[in-house]
Amino acid sequence: MLKIYNTLTRKTEEFQTLEPNKVKMYVCGVTVYNDAHVGHAMSAIVFDIVRRYLEYRGFSVKHVMNYTDVDDKIINRANQLGEDPLKLSARYIADYAADLKSLNVLPATSNPQVSTTMPLIIQFIEGLIQKGHAYAAQNGDVYFRVNSDDDYGRLSGRKLEDMQAGARIEVGEQKEHPMDFALWKAAKPGEISWDSPWGKGRPGWHIECSAMNLAELGEQIDIHGGGNDLIFPHHENEIAQSESYTGKEFSRYWIHNGMLQLGGEKMSKSLGNIISIKEFLSKRSSDVMRMLVLNGTYRAPLMFNDETLDAAERNVERLKSALKPASPSANGLSTDALSASIQSAAANFTEAMDNDFNTAGAIAALFELSKSVNTARDNGATGEQLASAQETFKQLAGVLGLKLEEKKGSSEDEAQVEALLAERAQARKDKNWKRSDEIRDQLKALGVAIEDSKDGTTWKWA
Repeated sequence: MLKIYNTLTRKTEEFQTLEPNKVKMYVCGVTVYNDAHVGHAMSAIVFDIVRRYLEYRGFSVKHVMNYTDVDDKIINRANQLGEDPLKLSARYIADYAADLKSLNVLPATSNPQVSTTMPLIIQFIEGLIQKGHAYAAQNGDVYFRVNSDDDYGRLSGRKLEDMQAGARIEVGEQKEHPMDFALWKAAKPGEISWDSPWGKGRPGWHIECSAMNLAELGEQIDIHGGGNDLIFPHHENEIAQSESYTGKEFSRYWIHNGMLQLGGEKMSKSLGNIISIKEFLSKRSSDVMRMLVLNGTYRAPLMFNDETLDAAERNVERLKSALKPASPSANGLSTDALSASIQSAAANFTEAMDNDFNTAGAIAALFELSKSVNTARDNGATGEQLASAQETFKQLAGVLGLKLEEKKGSSEDEAQVEALLAERAQARKDKNWKRSDEIRDQLKALGVAIEDSKDGTTWKWA
């Protein structure tokens, strides 16, 4: 039985869906005003793994990830560049979609955008006003009335009276309560805006996700996900709006990933310590980023530095070893032990992942299977005897989104490598060890790893 830690209840609970074998999952996407960074990659990979595992366990998953394409940051960035805000956000949406593909993240079922959900956002706000949960201020802003929600603060565990003590009403705001939050913002000169019953303006951040969620998945969903930096105020306010509007429980389970840490600090554009996804992928493979996530616990902070990345890279290479072909001189052996390893690995993998997506345990199961495959190969197993274990290995690795592909060069690159290997073989035959070592170093500089054995020399792109 799959169990998930639910931020709302602070308990690990058995996973039971609203409809049998169907999952409705909404994950907060990015605000598109600049290149996405590896912190965004971490969150995207976490929920990609959640989705892949749910599908592996037989669920049909409707996965919605939104794009916030209307926001203060987008408007400011567009003004700096002298560009139309929606054209700017469209460009970064395309870039992020390409980044996710490069990271082997499955495309979401749908990617709603704020700019195309405006009629429903306005309708949503009107409904909240009619129910007494929101009010229009004289300056054209519309606010959610937090005192109208008896459960406000239950996701974050905060009490309204405590929040009020440290809150203040900014100049120009016309709130009844300091914690009331904007559903609609009156347009400022030169800003992009839409017509509404309260005048020209644009929506507040929180109402956007509630409306897109309603449009794509309906009044109730199974899973709502995002980074733990969104718990308050964003997700707290989503619950308040959605449940006040529908009168129904919004999401059954709330899943939050920890933050990526660089030098002990959260990675963010505001801190200026970002590494873009493109920059990362120019130096490391997508499997290394994914392995970094898999090695940890999704709810905990994740340290991002050369040491942890090098460790992730070594783990990826260790796993790849399981996919090596049988030795040309293989003469066959009993495969009883290997068959037992297949069953054990699959069972241990599922047991780990059923325990709140324990990816570190799942990776351990893959390493055990990899070890069994490598031992069988070393003992003379044929390709046919290895096939079943390797297929199971690839299937389980695929559930985690690992590609485990060897780097490939052009035909000219491979011809150069083969020529150098032939020269090295002759040098070794002539006992010219100096030349042999020089060629090894030359191959290493080209990104080639070689391995000598009694059966000859094999190579691969490192």
